[in-house]
Amino acid sequence: MNNSLTQMLINYAPLLVLFVVGWFFGSRHERQHLAQLKIDEKELSHIVVSTERFYVPKLAAHTEGELVLGSVVIAQDYFKMVIARVLSIFGKNLTTYETLLDRARREAAVRMRSQAQAKGYSHIYGLRFEVSNVNQLGSMVEAIAYGTAIHSCENSNKASIL
Repeated sequence: MNNSLTQMLINYAPLLVLFVVGWFFGSRHERQHLAQLKIDEKELSHIVVSTERFYVPKLAAHTEGELVLGSVVIAQDYFKMVIARVLSIFGKNLTTYETLLDRARREAAVRMRSQAQAKGYSHIYGLRFEVSNVNQLGSMVEAIAYGTAIHSCENSNKASIL
């Protein structure tokens, strides 16, 4: 009996070690990404973003709206997806998927704002998000944020929605 337990530990210990190491580095990367997103969002907060679809802003002279978009594909580490599958059996809240979608939407919005800033725009109106699975497992999602960027004469001190 003791010999079979030892043999089982020898067989499954590398898998367990890989699982723990993968979880650690995946969580660390996620925390780093969230911290970088916070910094990027703060740097781009001067660009006012609104979900208003039919708003007619006061445009600066000789300006027209232009479509700006940000697109990103983000994958969740495999080890968190295994835990999410186990939790889904019991009907638990899948925070793994929630953080994956949150990171994807925030990164797409940052990229959209960066594109608007690079072109010198100050406002983005009609913000929309599209999110879709890239693979059947749901561990990779693509998020696209898009809106109409303009140069506006309006007060830029309004708080942005994002």
